[in-house]
Amino acid sequence: MDIFDSAELGEIRRELYIDASPEIVFDVISMPEHVAQWWPDEADYEPRPGSTGSITFGDRGNGVKVQGFTVVDLDRPRSFSFRWTQPVGAQGAPGNSMLVTFELVPTGEGTTVKFVETGFRELGWDAAATESLFKDHVSGWNLFLPKLAPYTASLRSAS
Repeated sequence: MDIFDSAELGEIRRELYIDASPEIVFDVISMPEHVAQWWPDEADYEPRPGSTGSITFGDRGNGVKVQGFTVVDLDRPRSFSFRWTQPVGAQGAPGNSMLVTFELVPTGEGTTVKFVETGFRELGWDAAATESLFKDHVSGWNLFLPKLAPYTASLRSAS
């Protein structure tokens, strides 16, 4: 996984290769039933532009963290973008949420996934709070994005 982080620019970038078609990878990154297998513990949203929902991290009875989620765009099998971290029920927008974009590029027999998360500076927080959030998200994506390839492979072997 290639890593390109810039706290000054307020963006996290990753690039990784997955040995599966863009159509399969698109489903893994956009459909809530798949997203919940590699990122949050629960994902509840409709995969259509403008849909709001939530993602949940942790056990419902034990330190749960629920985040708002808004689908921004779906262009199967090329890209998927969403906003998250806004209050549950609120529409994600610049200033209240992070914007995540996945771009899928056919590469040989598989797919190069180009991931970008932005929106840190737009929250209007002081420098220390922004840096803390940025570092937390870098750590989180470093944990979760490497799960994409093995999860996708498990789907291929199950079929």
